[in-house]
Amino acid sequence: MSDSAYGALYVVATPIGNLDDLSPRAARVLGEVAVIAAEDTRHSARLLRHLGLERPMLSLHEHNEAARVSQLAARLAAGDDVALISDAGTPLICDPGFVLVRELRDAGHRIVPVPGACALVAGLSAAGLPTDRFTFIGFLPAKGASRRARLEALAERDETLVCYESPHRIRDTLDDLATVLGERRVVLARELTKTFETFLDGSAEALLARLQEDPDQARGEFVVMVAGAPPRDESEQATLEADQLLAALLAEGVGVKQAAAVATRVLGGAKKAWYARAQALKDAD
Repeated sequence: MSDSAYGALYVVATPIGNLDDLSPRAARVLGEVAVIAAEDTRHSARLLRHLGLERPMLSLHEHNEAARVSQLAARLAAGDDVALISDAGTPLICDPGFVLVRELRDAGHRIVPVPGACALVAGLSAAGLPTDRFTFIGFLPAKGASRRARLEALAERDETLVCYESPHRIRDTLDDLATVLGERRVVLARELTKTFETFLDGSAEALLARLQEDPDQARGEFVVMVAGAPPRDESEQATLEADQLLAALLAEGVGVKQAAAVATRVLGGAKKAWYARAQALKDAD
């Protein structure tokens, strides 16, 4: 383990379902640290029993994380190694740990990642959606109006969108995806690595109908993956950029005639057409 006078904090990924996914390195670390900080000690005790390990544990969750920082910093300063685990998957990914890691790193303590299972990566790897770029948005807001507003803010993003969702909100989320994003391809990854692991693929509307027909498909935890916005038509994109230029000029107090002259020099085309467009934008304000 750590060979310095100070201990290290090991951020250890644990299985999201199948216990065989725990790496040998993670098992070794959990067996050697002085104490394990766990999101739910009762839940993590089952994992330790499966491994045949008995280690001291303390809880670290969203309600007590800030209060645990000084306690664990003292353990590290005394030379103890500490492991941080969540109930499932990689700590800090929609789980507690950010405050602890930030404060300990800022204080100069060594933070060591022990990688492993992560639901969003597992879902993406088997979804068949582009993964060269994606945006992970965690959990969408629980309330419908806020959820739709968040989706509307993301509607023009052209990379794959990924979020987590709970069984009691998955239908409402699919309904809002259909309303805001239309017919885009959606992949639901349910109960990853567990006995009833399922991937469902189709439009949000079609998937909602599938869940209504078979309520069992709405059980379990979900990774929701949505195809990015289709590329804009080039003429549509050019019009948008021209409008943005004209609007910026008008917002700075430039007159309609002068704004049209600038657009003509920068973008080409007929000055009369730019004048008419600039006037329309000004009248719309």
